[in-house]
Amino acid sequence: MTHPISVIPASFSITQRPTARMLVIEVPFVTSDMTNADVLHILGEHRDLVSLPVLEENRPIGLISRNIFMSQMSKPYYRELYEKKSCIAFMDKSPLIADVQTPIETLAVQAVESGNKTLADGFIIVDGSRFVGVGSGLDLMHLLVDLQTEKNRQVMQSIDYASAIQKSMLGESLKSLQSTLSDAAIIWEPRDVVGGDFYHFEAFANGWFAAIADCTGHGVPGAFLTLIASSSLRHALDRYGPENPASLLAEVSLGIKLALGQHNTQSPAGLSNDGADAIFMWFNAHQNTLTTAHAKMSLFILPDNSDNVITLNGERLGLGYADTPANAVWTNQTTELKPGTFILGCTDGLIDQIGGAKHIAFGKQRLRQILLQHRNLSTPALLASLMAALSQYQGTQVRRDDLTLLGFRPNPN
Repeated sequence: MTHPISVIPASFSITQRPTARMLVIEVPFVTSDMTNADVLHILGEHRDLVSLPVLEENRPIGLISRNIFMSQMSKPYYRELYEKKSCIAFMDKSPLIADVQTPIETLAVQAVESGNKTLADGFIIVDGSRFVGVGSGLDLMHLLVDLQTEKNRQVMQSIDYASAIQKSMLGESLKSLQSTLSDAAIIWEPRDVVGGDFYHFEAFANGWFAAIADCTGHGVPGAFLTLIASSSLRHALDRYGPENPASLLAEVSLGIKLALGQHNTQSPAGLSNDGADAIFMWFNAHQNTLTTAHAKMSLFILPDNSDNVITLNGERLGLGYADTPANAVWTNQTTELKPGTFILGCTDGLIDQIGGAKHIAFGKQRLRQILLQHRNLSTPALLASLMAALSQYQGTQVRRDDLTLLGFRPNPN
């Protein structure tokens, strides 16, 4: 018996609908008026034949399993009793019969529902009601694996391309940061190939604006939300300028709500409840002040010659979520930055990461200790030390979330 190659042809595309036709194996058959002696003869000539179809007027009525048939005929006196009798004596009268147009996924469900016999002995394939061949349960499983592998490959190609687009969108901000601040660094690590964190940095004549945000979820859903949130931020900056971070938070929140339909209180509950946590920052270069607004995200400030890490917390109100009012207002906090002051903003992928002997979160206190311990390092080296400490703490635990760190010291006047 000749088996089809159980891999997807090179020309095959998953946009084509794979069907049972791909699994057809042409095999000998018997008719209902033939005897068990005929079955023995055919099975003897075709040692690789797993099962033998039984037809009436070219229509299948059953399937004879080699294993079951030979087991029965090897019993004492069975050969003498049954050899001249009709071959339907040991026939499975209810085998799985699939049309050539049956989708492979549907056929797989039918094969599982019909039980182990289909996976072991195979199934009959017809065109309309006309017999065309049999299918192997093993070939079906191989083809399903190949199809899933091909789908996964194409999905991963798409996600890899999406990752390149996402990195490209962040690239301009990274270049602007590096050309504006002499001691600054950004670490952006999505948990998956693409992520729900994003950052923005833009220089202006009298200062610069920076933002980091953590959108709902991670992977592809999170990446979609970053497109909505970052687009809303760019629109708000173009319209209102960078100097009022609190009002920009409000604009981005409203933009997310409008994009996701979360502004309409009459819409069905539960359709969407997504948004972002964020910090928006405006640095006034003339006054050496940093004005920040926080949506459920903290900022850590370490003044030079101080052993106290200042934590700036914000409103416990996220951007865009269904329970965030459309007219929500955030508050600006302004801090004068002395020379040498170090500032760190981070998404909760750092603080909430589980690890250590007790399998608890990394936490803010551990973060403060590391900042104090490595305060004399440059910002890139300090963030690298922080990531090394996180990796050691995480140990064998899986990464829980996307991670973004923005660290900097203002340029000396």
